[in-house]
Amino acid sequence: MNDTETSSSDELSVETVLDRVRTHEFHPVDETSFTVDRTLEEHGIADLDADDWRVRLLAVRDLVRLGDAKTSEIAVGLEDDDVQVRYVCATTLGILRAQSEIESLERVVREDPDALARSQAIVALGQIGATRSMDLLRDRHANDDSKDVRHQAELSIDRIEKGAVAEPKLEAAYRNLDEDTFEQLAVGESAPSFELPDTDGRTWDLEDSIGDDEWTALIWVFADWCPVCHREFDELIELREELQEADVNVATIECHGGYRGRVMVGRELAPEYWFAEESFIESYAEQIWWPHLLDRAGAIGAKYGVDPMAYAVHAEYINRPATIIIDPTGTVRFAYYGTFWGDRPSIEETLEMIRSEQFEFEHPERRQIASE
Repeated sequence: MNDTETSSSDELSVETVLDRVRTHEFHPVDETSFTVDRTLEEHGIADLDADDWRVRLLAVRDLVRLGDAKTSEIAVGLEDDDVQVRYVCATTLGILRAQSEIESLERVVREDPDALARSQAIVALGQIGATRSMDLLRDRHANDDSKDVRHQAELSIDRIEKGAVAEPKLEAAYRNLDEDTFEQLAVGESAPSFELPDTDGRTWDLEDSIGDDEWTALIWVFADWCPVCHREFDELIELREELQEADVNVATIECHGGYRGRVMVGRELAPEYWFAEESFIESYAEQIWWPHLLDRAGAIGAKYGVDPMAYAVHAEYINRPATIIIDPTGTVRFAYYGTFWGDRPSIEETLEMIRSEQFEFEHPERRQIASE
């Protein structure tokens, strides 16, 4: 048993969980809220075996399992010197919809020096549906020094106005995470089966995508603030006919709950993106033809080796970018895990690999640690 695991829920306490976070050596985060590889001093994490993600994910799971009876103790962690502890505690309070801790989260939003913590406290207030916090959120949307925090404030204002609180299924997904199911995917073996809901509430089953000479491409994306992800969506729209002619089924996957996933596909508000000249909503509503799946708690991502909560990008911990290609027999032919936010094959490159059945790709800027 490693130091991120616990043998029994009876052994859990808030303090033991947070100590696991405090004592882990995470890769650092720079002033722009991007994780930096401690060896390379570049954005990302080159080591695919780094277990930062596992420590974060299982800490949130264990705090969620402790539940409503411990929210006041979890809220104490919002004052911890370690920003990773503050981040994990804010994440948990949002998932638990902890109405009793709104004031503590508001204090983080007003006073915390780290954009990572302010951002996640704002996310939590939106998940809770904290109507009393609207003036504070509007102020942060207008005035916070971090564009990433301003963006999360815009989303939380919208979801509070709509009553789009965190769904109970999100809490259940974290509570049910099982580390024994993590990292089960292997190239050359059958793809682990799964079902996930899409942003319209329909269930997508991998088994239905396999067979009849059809290939499957699974593409894990980050979140609505990701310009690379939106470029992938543009490519999927542009290459629809070519993908269908090649008998390729595509599903994009996001490790978020319903509201955030619907923002990604233009089904909620049109945020003020710093990288876009116009809203995606109109084009997406008319042209998205593939399912965008909700991988709540990153449960399937963890099974597929995608490392949910791997590293920070734009003040949010996200999964590694990943592309998985499965052939008509259900065998995994290609699994690519990015070492930084832009490290992934394009949709065109993915299509060409399937057409040629030559599964080789390496991003020219892929992070590499020189062997000794």
